[in-house]
Amino acid sequence: MKRAQRGKLFLVLGVLVLLGVAGWQLQRDASRETGPLTTLDPATITQISLTLPGATPLDYRKHDDGHWWRTNGTPGRVANDDRLDDLAGIAAAHVLSWRPASDFDPAKIGLLPPRAVLLLDGQKLEFGESSVTGPQHYVRVGDRVALVSSRYMPRSPAVAVTELH
Repeated sequence: MKRAQRGKLFLVLGVLVLLGVAGWQLQRDASRETGPLTTLDPATITQISLTLPGATPLDYRKHDDGHWWRTNGTPGRVANDDRLDDLAGIAAAHVLSWRPASDFDPAKIGLLPPRAVLLLDGQKLEFGESSVTGPQHYVRVGDRVALVSSRYMPRSPAVAVTELH
């Protein structure tokens, strides 16, 4: 085999190896994709219930006019629809990792009892303690536990925005 042919052969083999490694990396990345917290589209959510420790549940319904209304306590239109839209947006929160709920002791991660319970169109999300590994919270969704950024921890829509900072 001539030197030029050998060089071309090594070049082709090198390209094939690089393509194989790139394909393997893409497949590995796709298998690790965690996705959103739920399959719900936040724009289509019409019922929200939020239960925080020591407080009565707050129940809301989105009317056809696009505004949120409180349905329990003192029923009426919510002054700030954006706060309820933020709660609905938790449905699409990016999950950092998923694990089976059986991997955890619920009491140790703040899920017995939960720090907050959010119902979005009947989908129950139970929020626990913050993780020791960073600004993240445990969230039980069915038989799995997710880690999400602490910015998704639900707060009462009645709390003023200035109180959160």
